[in-house]
Order: sequence, then structure tokens, then C-alpha cells
Amino acid sequence: MPSLPAVRSRILIVDDDERQRSALVAMLPDGDFEWQVAVTGQDALERLATFSADVIIADLVMPGMDGFELLRQLRDRGDLTPTIALTGFGSMEKALSAVHDLKAFWYLEKPVEPRALRILLERATRYHRSLQKEEVLKGDLRLRGVLGDMVGRSPAMQHIFSVIRQVAPTSAPVLIRGESGTGKELVAREIHKYSPRSDGPFVAINSAALPEALVESELFGHEKGAFTGAMERSAGCFEQAHGGTLFLDEIGEMPQSTQPKLLRALEDLRIRRLGGKRDIPVDARILAATSQAPGTHLREELYYRLSVFEILVPPLRERKEDIALIADVMLQNLNGKHGTHVTGIDAKGLDFLLGYDWPGNVRELRNVMERAAIVRDVGLIQLTDLRSPVSGVEFRRNATQSLGSEPSMVVPLGRPLMKLEEDYIKTTLEHVGGNRKLAAQMLGISLRTLQNRISAIREAADATKPGA
Repeated sequence: MPSLPAVRSRILIVDDDERQRSALVAMLPDGDFEWQVAVTGQDALERLATFSADVIIADLVMPGMDGFELLRQLRDRGDLTPTIALTGFGSMEKALSAVHDLKAFWYLEKPVEPRALRILLERATRYHRSLQKEEVLKGDLRLRGVLGDMVGRSPAMQHIFSVIRQVAPTSAPVLIRGESGTGKELVAREIHKYSPRSDGPFVAINSAALPEALVESELFGHEKGAFTGAMERSAGCFEQAHGGTLFLDEIGEMPQSTQPKLLRALEDLRIRRLGGKRDIPVDARILAATSQAPGTHLREELYYRLSVFEILVPPLRERKEDIALIADVMLQNLNGKHGTHVTGIDAKGLDFLLGYDWPGNVRELRNVMERAAIVRDVGLIQLTDLRSPVSGVEFRRNATQSLGSEPSMVVPLGRPLMKLEEDYIKTTLEHVGGNRKLAAQMLGISLRTLQNRISAIREAADATKPGA
């Protein structure tokens, strides 16, 4: 089992005893820590003006400004740097007072045990980094509409930013719901980015894209010889995400037979590889997403386990006030990607973007912006540069034309019902540019059901071929 990723810490050691300072420095593994030393509390405060420490190790009893006064000064300044208090034998009451009254991170008794110090330093460093990220997050939110790679001034997006800020520092599961293309994975990545686990891996798996027979192997891994083709041991997504975040996209498409096993892994924080004989402890935060309504295909007990917090990402058509801002940020990124020099969108082009229903949501808007930026290359994007690769709709100058108009379908009497279903599925797929997930959503069925219908249509067609 891989260990948690190493964290390079900046340590300030405060102790008037030179031998004790040298002993503490010697306990720090080479390469994992940067350190400075101070001999009094006042010396420590002066060094903190130029040395940004992640953790302070301070003796409580020193001449001049002692550790207690140092903690008071840090508290009064609003300095949140976690401090590990060092106390001598028989001074437990004073150490606990430093922790509870002066907000020290924790304490260690002398003589200090090296392993205990290293574990405590890593925990304190992670805690400090999470506090720093929360401050960055607060600053981003004050910009109104910017959170990492996410943008939006609408009340719905401001609420999402608020929930991300609330849940990111925790380890609670989060269920993210919304239509295809709304940016559910982006929400998950932002939660991971602002969490104490951000130095760990972010592992994403799409439940709808995996054959049913391989879902358990992908999640839990397998041993050599567990099934035909298992030529060597393989770690599953839970193990790969150890110390980080596991994102389960389209969780509603997960086979019913696998969902109880997933629930057990979430409850026990242990998994067993296919063909394995022992349980393996895992430490991965779980984020999940679905484009389906609650209870559609997700077992009730698994839904409640995943939805400790729930974030609903609205479709783009319900937050059109964000379109101009999103498009502007996209164009800035696309200029860097393609070497274009697009400066914005003209008034007519923007009017049409605001009038379109965006069935493909933010993903469709990005496709439209990318094509338009390449076509225009320099200056303002105009109406004639805009075309949707998802819906196939050309945005024309005729303002009376409905941008989101759907193709009609003539249904002749006497046509077999199965043939009508085939025609309807084909027409829908053509309308959304072959996007099966979006087509399934429009048809009101799951992606897996749509894939099964398409397979059945192909099998029926093959059966009618000459020589079949």
C-alpha cells in the first residue's frame, strides 16, 4: 500500500538550549524539511517576518519571552501557524493549557521521540496548507465569479462556490448532480484542489463507459489469474487514489450488483481485489456525480451514503447571465492554446449566444468558442463565426430563426414500431452530433439503456443481411 505523499515543510525551532535545538534538527529527514532556529520567543517573531513557517516547534519554558507568551502573541496577531509545544516531564497540565487556552496544535514531552515528531509535523503541515488554501479560496470568491477554473456570477454559481468552500476542507462524500456537460467533474476537481488532499492523486472513473464485467476490477483491482486475461496483479481506482480523491462519474450507471460492494468499501474503508484473500485498507475521499434524478438507478442506501453533501449544477440555459463571463474566460485560454488574438464577441454574436438553449451546456459553449476563435483568429468574433458542433445549428443573421430548433420527423402510418424506434434514435443522435450521453438524456433513458438499444438495432440489421 503506498504511503501518503511526503510534504516538504518549513519548520521554525524555538529553544534556548543549543543541544535540544541540534537534536530536533537531527530528527528531521534530509530533503523533507527546511528549518531555521530561534533562541527566544522574541527572536522567533523577528524570524517569522522573513521566514514563512508551516510549523513552529517551541519550548514552553525559556528566558525572556517564553513559549506561552509566544503563543499569545501569535494568537493576538491572528497568525494561524500551528505550534507544537515542548514540555518537560511532569508539566502535562501546562502543556494542556497551551493547547486548549492558547491554541497550540499539540504538545510533545521531552525527550522527544523522533517518529512521533515526524508524524506530528506532517499532520501540522497539512493542516496549515489547508488553512492557506481556505484563505486563497476566500480571496477568489471576493472576486465575484472566479473559483479556480470555474466562473459564474449567477446566484446558483455563487451558492456552489459557497458549498465548495464549506466542504473542501473536510473528508465528507459529495454527490454532484447535473445534466451532461454542466461541469460536474470541474466541481469535483475544485473540491480536491482546495482540500488538504490536494497533494495526493485525483483519480476519475466513468461508470457508464466501462463494460459491466470490468467495473469491479477497475474499482477494486484484481490478482493475477483472477479471471481470463488477468496476466498480472492490478491496483484498482481505490488504491490508486490512496491519500487523495476518487471521483466516480455517472455513478447512477454503475451496475446494481456492484453498488452494495461499493457501499461496503465506503463504510469499511477497506477493499479486496478480485481473486484476493485479504482486505486492504484505503484512504480515499469519495466524490460522485450523476446526470440522473435521485433514486433512478442508484440504490437508496448508496445514495444516502454518497450525498452527505449534494451540489446541483444548473444547466447553462438556467444561468444565461454567466454566458458572457464564461465565454470571455474561454477565449483567453483558447488564445493561449491556439495562438489566436481574439478580443471578444460582437453584440450580435453575444445576443445569439444568450438566445440559444445550449443542450450541450458548458461543453457545447466551449466547442463553439474554440471553433469561432480559430475561424476569426484576430479581433471580435462575429455572428457568422458561430456554429454549434453538438447540435449542428448554424447561427445565422436572421434574428427570427430559432437557434435551438429541433428537427422534425415525419412518421408514416403502418411502419413497424421497432423501426420507428430505430429512426427516432438515429434522428436524435444526428441532432446532438453523435453525443450518446446527451441523446439518452433527451430520450429520457439511461446511457446504458441507449447503448443496449443501439446494439439490438445493429444485431437485427446484421441478421437481415444476405448470408446471415
